[in-house]
Amino acid sequence: MNFSLIDTENENYPELLMEIQSPPSPLYLMGSLPDQTLPTVAIVGTRKASRDGRELARKTAKELSEAGVVIVSGLAMGIDTEAHKGTLEAGGVTIAVLGNGIDSVYPAQNEKLAKKILEKGGAIVSEYGPGEPSYRNRFIERNRIISGLSLGVVVIEAPERSGALSTARFAGEEGRSVFVFPNSPRNKNYSGSHALIRDGATLVTDTEEILEDLGIGPVHKTEKKMKNLSEDEYRVLRVVANAGKPINIDMIIEETTLDPHVASNVIATLVIEGIIKEGNTGYEISNS
Repeated sequence: MNFSLIDTENENYPELLMEIQSPPSPLYLMGSLPDQTLPTVAIVGTRKASRDGRELARKTAKELSEAGVVIVSGLAMGIDTEAHKGTLEAGGVTIAVLGNGIDSVYPAQNEKLAKKILEKGGAIVSEYGPGEPSYRNRFIERNRIISGLSLGVVVIEAPERSGALSTARFAGEEGRSVFVFPNSPRNKNYSGSHALIRDGATLVTDTEEILEDLGIGPVHKTEKKMKNLSEDEYRVLRVVANAGKPINIDMIIEETTLDPHVASNVIATLVIEGIIKEGNTGYEISNS
């Protein structure tokens, strides 16, 4: 796998990560880091997730991605895996942070997922160089990078000793938001989650509350006007929304990588539905 190095002196070094107490330098990188103007949110939780927890992680990642949010997670089994998969299903961009050397994926079961993350324009990062093993303490150190790359951390399902709690702790220390989905008080897989809520984390019950708290609302509200958007429609809508200014059809085709004929049909549909509008210099989100 090809990788590059960026240090804190590099203009492409993530600004949010630069703000933490011990930013990794150099940072090993595969793929491409997303535009730094895009909001980033981490989704974390237990490796031994329940079916409901996995479904919630996937759904949350998908809905946040549809709102133009970049999803950060740790490529571990369980909640992390579902967060990455949900993002990719929505045509979104995700960053995976490793707790071992940049040249290998751990666990090995997620090698295909890692390749798909890169194919879809995402990134895999690590503070550890080629050949570095995955020691237990390195996953805790890795978690400061997950939270450091993010405006906020969403905890889906965390038992009392979950590593996700350290991610939430790092987020709190750096002044980042921490959101927690609750469950039954008898569910031991949520004992750590409930402890976070007692300690001041924000209890949430849906994605809308996360977006509202972080001030990432307009795109999501626009998308909710549609009963059901196809994956191609979401891709076009996200590109138009993230442009921040009118964008022409050639740029939309380039950014979405859609076939020109497909892109034209999708754009026409979104215009008819009133989701986007055409101006003199290109397409933009409709405020109507």
